[in-house]
Amino acid sequence: MTLSSRPADLSGVPPERQDLLQRLAAVRAHSLALAAPLSPEDQCVQSMPDASPTKWHLAHTSWFFEAVVLQPLWPGYAVFDPRFFYLFNSYYEALGPRHPRTQRGLLTRPAAAEVLAYRRHVDAALERFAGMADPQAWAAAGPLLELGLQHEQQHQELLLTDVLHALSCNPLLPAYAPAEAAPLRLVREQPEPLRWLPRPEAIVEVGHGGQGFAFDNEGPRHRRLLPAYEIAERLVNCGDYLRFIEDGGYRRAGLWLSDGWAQVQALGWQAPAYWLAPGDPRAPSDDWQVFGLAGVQPLDPAAPVMQLSFYEAAAYAEWAGARLPTEFEWEAAHGAPALRDMAGKVWQWTRSSYEPYPGFRPLAGAVGEYNGKFMVGQIVLRGSSLATPPGHARPSYRNFFPPHARWQFSGLRLARDPQPSTQASQEIRE
Repeated sequence: MTLSSRPADLSGVPPERQDLLQRLAAVRAHSLALAAPLSPEDQCVQSMPDASPTKWHLAHTSWFFEAVVLQPLWPGYAVFDPRFFYLFNSYYEALGPRHPRTQRGLLTRPAAAEVLAYRRHVDAALERFAGMADPQAWAAAGPLLELGLQHEQQHQELLLTDVLHALSCNPLLPAYAPAEAAPLRLVREQPEPLRWLPRPEAIVEVGHGGQGFAFDNEGPRHRRLLPAYEIAERLVNCGDYLRFIEDGGYRRAGLWLSDGWAQVQALGWQAPAYWLAPGDPRAPSDDWQVFGLAGVQPLDPAAPVMQLSFYEAAAYAEWAGARLPTEFEWEAAHGAPALRDMAGKVWQWTRSSYEPYPGFRPLAGAVGEYNGKFMVGQIVLRGSSLATPPGHARPSYRNFFPPHARWQFSGLRLARDPQPSTQASQEIRE
């Protein structure tokens, strides 16, 4: 039996190592479950330079364990195929050259079956390593295995976002998986009023508190002075955003940051990614439709709007007479009883650039390239999405993407400076 099969017999593994191995087994099995609805052809597609094929995700997450744990810490470990170190390295300069990111879709070989054999090889090796590693080797491996587990969960979300983009490029707009419930009918009604939660001026502590796993970019924990602000109790929903569109939001340059308006003009943006306007020949009706993992569905006004770039989120906030929260405002408000859907729906754009916290130092070794070298030209998102594996995110989690990215499950929550007279209930716009 292998990790991918979640072995019941761990008699050869010391008890103090079994919990980590069992959690790793569950994560590895979940990756295969996510890929199961996809054909070999689906798994080989790379629909844009920022996306990767499913097959590559499955191989790369195995490469990580082989390159970071097994080969360095297990003398005599037999690699599955030395050529895979070139094919499936992502961006680790310290670990050697790599196949160009933009050409991952050309890797028709190795076949999907061989990638699965690669995963089984690595899984079996991790089990043997856990059973025979001396205390010194295991002490070095433990944090790296935990990092690899969390890394694979990140790629599980990327697998879904990348597959959705690939399927959106197919004129048939096929579903990744069928809907679990009957489609919602489009109901054109006034969105739920937006309520605001006042937050007083305060010095707050932000960043990971030190209990449990965290990525290096979540610390060090430190203090921030936050002026008084107000944060919306709910996410911006599709009904809200449809009003923005109908009010000419994508035609009014004054709402947009300069780079965002350039994107609108160059790429012809008229709605969020995967929205189908009335009259679109791919849509099954004359109402607004949204393409998602369950295929084309009628737009649900109450559902959180998603597949927005930072530029679109910022333009909407300007139109609504509000702004995006900073990542520190978002984190300080997390846990307030009035706030809904802080996690598990959509990643929420903030107004914060992705920068190091005071005193930040990357991890030692090759894994030091994991986060720190991307701290330029990116925007922080907080929360988690419907595609985030359960238990993976935390209030201190800092996701980040360039401001033009809109293929992720990314939406927004509004914030604003204190109003002269704040009502208990107020709509976004009259």
